[in-house]
Amino acid sequence: MAYILNLETATKNCSVSLANEGKTIFCKEMAEEGYSHAERLHVFIEEILKENAINFGQIDAIAVSKGPGSYTGLRIGVSAAKGLCYAAGIPLIAVDTLAVLANQVQVADGLIVPMIDARRMEVYSAVFDASHKKISEVKAEILSQESYNETSEKVYFIGDCQEKCKTVLTKDNFIFLPEIVYPSANEMSKLSYEKFQNNEFEDVAYFEPFYLKDFMMVK
Repeated sequence: MAYILNLETATKNCSVSLANEGKTIFCKEMAEEGYSHAERLHVFIEEILKENAINFGQIDAIAVSKGPGSYTGLRIGVSAAKGLCYAAGIPLIAVDTLAVLANQVQVADGLIVPMIDARRMEVYSAVFDASHKKISEVKAEILSQESYNETSEKVYFIGDCQEKCKTVLTKDNFIFLPEIVYPSANEMSKLSYEKFQNNEFEDVAYFEPFYLKDFMMVK
């Protein structure tokens, strides 16, 4: 038995799941226009453990979505995960946010492109094949009508910036899945358990989120 608590705070979705052996037992989440992660994250954790009669001493590891995403959201999630790991003396696992998002898509063929809004026409993106293997590294890209024109395969676009993407990504093989908007801790369960089995742990003292771009204060 391996209980892992998964925290996903990289976007507007504040999401927590409890998993056993890579399968989600319970997931609690809420996405709001105004970020409420600081208020809700620890409440969700406490509620999930209480509702499933699990005490913190039974948790084997904490997994956190490492980014890219919201600077504030990532800081809140990672700070909480590190604090819990340090206090309980358990391992910290970091999971790629875009991989979490991509794992919501189940298709037989084609490419999966999860995207997170980075303002204006810029997005954080990566490319995965139909089996969720990453075939293009995470990057910050500015979308144009030439983006992804080199492929004739079906391309499934997901994430919180689909409406603006549709204005420039107009080829017939481009498919948008509007029901998949935010990464969820539900899809973290399988990914974090794989890392747990392989002892792929982070240094609790020195781990930092993957921001991809430097934080800039907007006045």
